[in-house]
Amino acid sequence: MKGVSGTRLLMRIFIQESDHFEGQPLYLALLRLFQREGLSGGTALRGIAGFGVHSALHTDRFLDLSDHLPTVVEVIDQEARVRALLPTIDTMMQSGLVTFEQVEVISYSHPKGIPPE
Repeated sequence: MKGVSGTRLLMRIFIQESDHFEGQPLYLALLRLFQREGLSGGTALRGIAGFGVHSALHTDRFLDLSDHLPTVVEVIDQEARVRALLPTIDTMMQSGLVTFEQVEVISYSHPKGIPPE
């Protein structure tokens, strides 16, 4: 195996696309937090449909509800680094859900100085 492997913590944050923090989309604010704190990487995923605790179905098929689509923000890093962000994330969240999973990671990266194509 040529990749670097190990166990890491995956944090998933379930929010709505329309959620904001300090004037910017919450998913973007979270990604910027992860980047600023030097985490390995993060991803925001836009859902096409979903429902939450209130059982209201949000889907991209209804124009009036399309800005309330489910969004998942994920980050994987060492457990201590991820959990250290929880107090900050707590101040950013109005509603949503945060989950954690231990994951086995195999990381492939480009050699230094050679950008991906």
